Amino acid sequence: MLHLNIRIVGMVQGVYFRGSAKRKADELGVCGFARNEPDGSVYCEAESENQAALDEFAAWCKIGPPSAIVDEVRVSVGALANFAGFIVTH
Repeated sequence: MLHLNIRIVGMVQGVYFRGSAKRKADELGVCGFARNEPDGSVYCEAESENQAALDEFAAWCKIGPPSAIVDEVRVSVGALANFAGFIVTH
């Protein structure tokens, strides 16, 4: 199992980024969460046994939904949390 911490910076709040991230994660079988941060960024944690699925999810975060403008994505490896599914939090 692999775990990524992903911070997405840009015009990423109020553009359905978190909901779209959930849809993409569900499509790829990635577990974790997406939440808005007070600084205007979106923060995701993502886990999967499939490296290719995590790579594809991280690549999607660099684009996001059509109305998003992504300026920067920071990805780091994190500690496993054993998520069950992918949720959107506030």
